[in-house]
Amino acid sequence: MKVKIEIDPFLPQDEILIRCSQVDERILKLQQALNNAGPEKNCISLQDGDTGYYVPLDQILFFETEGKKIQAHTAQKLYLTELRLYELEENLPGHFMRISKSTIVNLDHIYSITKNLSASSRVEFYGTAKKAYVSRNYYKALIEKLGERRKRL
Repeated sequence: MKVKIEIDPFLPQDEILIRCSQVDERILKLQQALNNAGPEKNCISLQDGDTGYYVPLDQILFFETEGKKIQAHTAQKLYLTELRLYELEENLPGHFMRISKSTIVNLDHIYSITKNLSASSRVEFYGTAKKAYVSRNYYKALIEKLGERRKRL
């Protein structure tokens, strides 16, 4: 892939153009990453009772379903969102990943994973006692994705 940057001081707004011979998964992921990179994508609208909050995505540990509601967990608080889990999965940046039918986790906050061969494995986070559980079907993909992300550090 060839990357080229052109500087035009007279451009009224930054513009990114992707030229490709065909649209494949790699191009779609690049488009999603660029869409999520803008400052307007750094917060998510969440509720706690009658109050609406705009919470920075980097504070979210994980999202999970509880009955018919979707909960967003930070280290200190629990919020609710009107979005469905599949909508979150489609729109969240690449450092979020589904780890079970009912949970999407922020990979940047994972501190440890305690493997359990007969059931879901426990995921723990930095600076909090909150836990999430990764199902056996998602365990290998989670370990691989964490391995890829940790190599860059």
